[in-house]
Amino acid sequence: MKSYLYKFFIELTNGKWSSYLIMKFAHSKASSLIISSFARVYKINVDEMEKDLTSYNNLHEFFIRKLKNGTRNSFFGQTEVISPVDAIIEDIGIITGNKTIHVKDKVYSISEMLGNKEMVDKYTGGTFIIFYLSPSHYHRIHSPVSGRVIKRWTLGGKSYPVNKWGLKFGKSPLAKNYRTITEVKTQDNQHIAIVKVGAMFINSIILSHQKEEVKKGEEMAYFSFGSTVILLFEKETFRSKDFLSTPYPVKIGEVIGDLSGKSK
Repeated sequence: MKSYLYKFFIELTNGKWSSYLIMKFAHSKASSLIISSFARVYKINVDEMEKDLTSYNNLHEFFIRKLKNGTRNSFFGQTEVISPVDAIIEDIGIITGNKTIHVKDKVYSISEMLGNKEMVDKYTGGTFIIFYLSPSHYHRIHSPVSGRVIKRWTLGGKSYPVNKWGLKFGKSPLAKNYRTITEVKTQDNQHIAIVKVGAMFINSIILSHQKEEVKKGEEMAYFSFGSTVILLFEKETFRSKDFLSTPYPVKIGEVIGDLSGKSK
């Protein structure tokens, strides 16, 4: 019963006022009383957390928790691309010639997602990867590559569910939801767009990295609730790891592919 209530209120509820009330409760002292049961329901590994369960003042603090040093892989090759999040890879594929991606039998416009038709041309024919974060996941986002941040921008207003049901039945949430995009250029002149998509009306995506240079594995941002990250790669610059099938669970620092070295 407790598990059902958590899933209903946090994963499925997405009305304006219900989302607002969830946000207010998550920031309240009273919410600290359910942190322990929340961790049990979602099978969260408390041993890898930076702080003890009792050290969080409210549920929001617990949602944006940090991890102990050394709990994720930090040794990777120069051209390897790592997962930016603890998440489920929901889909991976090719950006079509008409600048769209196909996810859960739905078509999404990359032009609409990025809000820049000229920029989209460089990603046509490239690879996309979609990572879904549930309430059980660590909610901080780390850079999948090292390079120079050439642009950051925010689009969208409201946010709708981005879980598997939201992707299947929602109205293009990946392209229309509140989202922040960071474009990174590697030392080999390859461009990667990192799209962070809000999941609820709360629209809480906090950018914790404002420097011009970013290192692979360095924290970039965090979500207050479960959401989605999309990576876009240019054509013929990314070789994906051989994932047997999707959905596929990954963790930050796990190698998901390799940059070919082809520059633009």
